[in-house]
Amino acid sequence: MQSELPFDGGQKPAPEPARDPAPKPKRPRAPRKPRPPERADMRLTFWLALLIVIADQALKYWVVHVLRLDRLREIDVLPPWLNLRMAWNQGVNFGLFASDQDIMRWVLIAVAAAICLWVWYWVWRSAQGLVARIAAGLLIGGAIGNVIDRLWYGAVADFLNMSLPGWQNPYSFNVADISIFAGAVGLILIPQKRPDAPKSGRGSRRTGTDKTRDEAGKSR
Repeated sequence: MQSELPFDGGQKPAPEPARDPAPKPKRPRAPRKPRPPERADMRLTFWLALLIVIADQALKYWVVHVLRLDRLREIDVLPPWLNLRMAWNQGVNFGLFASDQDIMRWVLIAVAAAICLWVWYWVWRSAQGLVARIAAGLLIGGAIGNVIDRLWYGAVADFLNMSLPGWQNPYSFNVADISIFAGAVGLILIPQKRPDAPKSGRGSRRTGTDKTRDEAGKSR
């Protein structure tokens, strides 16, 4: 007798289940770049300074070259309140540090340029507010106007004179001097306010969550 053998039918062994590939190691996140410090927008300062320079130089040209005030010396407009009195100032305000030596002219030019650069840099770096930017534009524009006079004429052209009945003011000034004075007052005497920093999203989210919790507690 023949023994019966199991019939496999030619079936192949079942394949082993595929193993999941090993997870790739996560790359560490690159550190976030720090936000750049806030700086002031100096466009208003630039355009205001440019406007002061143009107005100052245009008025000086009209007074010196059209009205010939450098030859006439005096023109009464609304005496004694407002007059035109020609004066060549080789120093600073009220003739301080005036000198006939040419070296003093270049010293004053260098000082004015240094002050303009410092004021611009300080307002820009410290992100000052609107008042400081306006004041800086007035001061810088006036200083540049007087620097142009020193380069062109060798001295500052002063021609505005304001007096009172019974009192004659011996000093003259110009538009640049008014601008410098107003700018200095704005930078020194008026308190500066920096623009408010934008509120973060986290704070607003927390506030909304707290309000929701409070409302839920009240409803209970």
